[in-house]
Amino acid sequence: MKKKIEILAPAKDLIHGMAAINAGADAVYIGAPQFGARSNANNSIEDVADLVKYAHLFNAQVFVVINTILYDNELETCRKMIYQLYDIGVDALIVQDMAIMEMELPPIVLHASTQANNRDADKIKFLADAGIKRVVLARELNLHQIREIHEATDVELEFFVTGALCVSFSGNCYMSVANGERSANRGSCAQNCRLPYNLIDGHGDTLIKNSHLLSIKDFDVSDQIPNLIEAGIVSFKIEGRLKDIVYVKNNVSYLRQKLDAFLEENSTKYAKASSGKCTYTFDSSLDRSFNRGYTDYFVNERHQAIGSWESPKSKGQYIGKLIQTIGNSYEIENGHLLNNGDGLCFINENNEADGIYVNRAENGFVFPNVLKEIKEGTFIYRNNDAAFIKIVEREDSAVRKISTTLLLSETEDGFQLMATDEDGNVSTVTLVHPKETTKNNESIEENFKINLAKTGFTPYTADEIDVVFSQNWFLPISKINEMRRTVYEQLSEIRLANYVRHEHQIVKTSHPYPESKLDFTYNVANKVARKFYERHGVTEIEKAFELQWDPGKSRVMTTKYCIKYELEKCPKYHKDTMDGKLKEPLVLKQGELEYKLKFNCKPCEMEIWEKDAEFEIEED
Repeated sequence: MKKKIEILAPAKDLIHGMAAINAGADAVYIGAPQFGARSNANNSIEDVADLVKYAHLFNAQVFVVINTILYDNELETCRKMIYQLYDIGVDALIVQDMAIMEMELPPIVLHASTQANNRDADKIKFLADAGIKRVVLARELNLHQIREIHEATDVELEFFVTGALCVSFSGNCYMSVANGERSANRGSCAQNCRLPYNLIDGHGDTLIKNSHLLSIKDFDVSDQIPNLIEAGIVSFKIEGRLKDIVYVKNNVSYLRQKLDAFLEENSTKYAKASSGKCTYTFDSSLDRSFNRGYTDYFVNERHQAIGSWESPKSKGQYIGKLIQTIGNSYEIENGHLLNNGDGLCFINENNEADGIYVNRAENGFVFPNVLKEIKEGTFIYRNNDAAFIKIVEREDSAVRKISTTLLLSETEDGFQLMATDEDGNVSTVTLVHPKETTKNNESIEENFKINLAKTGFTPYTADEIDVVFSQNWFLPISKINEMRRTVYEQLSEIRLANYVRHEHQIVKTSHPYPESKLDFTYNVANKVARKFYERHGVTEIEKAFELQWDPGKSRVMTTKYCIKYELEKCPKYHKDTMDGKLKEPLVLKQGELEYKLKFNCKPCEMEIWEKDAEFEIEED
């Protein structure tokens, strides 16, 4: 059997979810009324139900995100909501809290969120043996590690392909709690990582001023899709449940075309995961919607700087260098690409992101809303492409249609129209109607075909139409149109009725967890999750950070990202080129906020601690 490969798109709401489906997504993930890790992207049960119905028409799936940690007083509310989601046809839940594994649930498929810190093969195998059907892998993994996990278990593997990166290991960032008692694990990330900081060394000297030292570029491993599939990935996830509709359509369409090309070349082994074919009125390109520049992160090991220190905002599409300022305008390389209403971005002489708005663009010259002093040779980026946005925002910019064949034939007392879709579903309508030959006994078959082909706003195309009559029968065009409308309405009902939702009933297990002691990074925040781990042999369990924070002395982040590496001061990668060690501890300071950095070179990780923390500095 061919392995199905999936594009999984974010859905902020019903409209964004339908747009993602239209642009070619095989599945979408969306927030429920509560308990999603994006508290600003919750949705009603009714809207999720409407999205489920729309997606299933194209054999696409809907996954609902319930990936916050849960408190004891929330467990029953969560359980009841899961039953509602099951009843409306949701395909799977994306979860972090192991309390959900202990609940009495309907037979709904569970996926382990990346918030569950899915980095180790033995722990992922444990989750699979416990009944998890898919694991969303940590973004820090490389191809070798993904392959190792795939060889250890046959659980489905999902991996992010484009979008923003959390600088921390997912699920292990506690900066929001420590600096305002908001919790990223509860859906309220304050994005402290995107703030500007000063970097101070152990002598008290300021090495860098006012830079976004924890802000990193966005993710793009679309060129690695073949390698990732070979390593075991079956679902490619786009980050962005808070992003706008242009971002969603642009990312989905770009990846749809990229993946389709791969599937066509490898059609004996792999297949598309849903139905229908998409057409677009725009040329998709990842740099034409929100991005901070792109990195492949660690998929191909650590090999480049990944910081976005100038700004955490969108840099956009590179246009060209500033040639010169003339009067009240700029001459820019490739300036002919710019349009009235565009937003431009550049890095000023203070090494800060700055911008202008294009009032008028003509003959390669840009007339801005405010004339700013920009040094010749400065790189100019477009982070608001007015013309592109206008096209993509149109509802008809991405259209998805299911292929059908139509057969118009005769019956004893009239006529019959049969529609067969690309998945083998069949819809038939009959019309009782007197049989009369055409005037002069001429064939009007072509007229029938022209009108049967008018599928309009339906989700179908009539790619092959046959008319099989024993004589040149006459039939009014109004009747042809009526039969066409009815046969497609019926076909939609048949497709929804024939949709097969995979189900799985969780059965409580007791196989040993790979660890006997769990620290606060396992985010155990309720008695039921504690019971789950205890039944699997865990003897010591710390409370979640949110329940036991020790102000001023806590580790608030662990990350694969490394400021030493960014500064080319890494004792492993830059030992032959760096001109002396940095005096530690290095400190990040932003107003009243202050953090110490601890570098663990053996696992190649960096930890961020609150200012009063005490720890030993490892020798390089």
